[in-house]
Amino acid sequence: MSEERGRPAAVLRAAIVALAALALAALPAAAAPGDAAETALAKALFTQGAVPPCALCHTLKDAGSAGAVGPVLDELQPDAARVVAALKNGIGAMPSYKATLTDAQMQALGRYVARATGAAR
Repeated sequence: MSEERGRPAAVLRAAIVALAALALAALPAAAAPGDAAETALAKALFTQGAVPPCALCHTLKDAGSAGAVGPVLDELQPDAARVVAALKNGIGAMPSYKATLTDAQMQALGRYVARATGAAR
């Protein structure tokens, strides 16, 4: 019975992630770089939308994540270009996301992480 109770929430979460991914795929029309819509969509990708989600491994206070594998992004404070390079090429144990994220999604994630950590002032 408890499994049935969790289904509506799981379906709703999946729908929100799918909508965020679709909106980010159409980013130039949906959101300008740095605006609130882009930030919300990139945060959704960080926490749930990317596969695997960034939040699984990385700690980022703004996203409410406490990953224990990758570096603590709040301490590292990477700029957007560094985040995008890591997403495209992978680094260490981190896989490349170029087969699963669009360039627009990677750029949005880079800007989000840079802003959230204070690297983009």
